[in-house]
Amino acid sequence: MASPSLLRIAKIALAVVVAAGFFLLALSGEAYHETSPAHVATTIFGSGAGRLGDPFGISLHVVLRKAYSIAAFALVGLTAELALPPSGRPALRMALLVAAYSGAIEYEQYVRGSEEGPWWNAIDVACGAIGGWIGGWIASRFTPERWKAS
Repeated sequence: MASPSLLRIAKIALAVVVAAGFFLLALSGEAYHETSPAHVATTIFGSGAGRLGDPFGISLHVVLRKAYSIAAFALVGLTAELALPPSGRPALRMALLVAAYSGAIEYEQYVRGSEEGPWWNAIDVACGAIGGWIGGWIASRFTPERWKAS
C-alpha cells in the first residue's frame, strides 16, 4: 500500500487535473460544439424537444447542458474534497469552493467575449454550487475511510 503522503499527493494531483481539465473544456468553443451541437435535443428527442420549458424559453438543449455541468462540478467537488483535510461540513465547503471555481470560469468566459449575461452567469454559478454540494456529500458518505484519513 502507498504511504499516506504519497496517497495525499496523488489525491491532490487528481483534483488539480480534474479541475484544470474541466476549466479548459469550459473555455473551449470546439469542445462546446462537439458536446452540444445545436441540434442535439431534436436529434435525440424529436422536433418538439426545443419547446421544453416554454414559457420560460429554456430548451431541452439548455436543460441537458446544465444537468451535465452539475455532474462535472460534482466530480470537481468530489476530487477536491478527497484532496483536502477532513471537514465538519464537507458538502457546504465544496458548494462554496466549486461555486467560486464556477465564478472563475464565468469570469474567464466573459473576458474571452461570452455574451451570456449576468442571469445565465448566476445560473451557472448556482449549478457549480449544487454540483459541489453533491460532490462533497458523496465524499463524506461513500468514500472508504482509508481515502479520507490520509
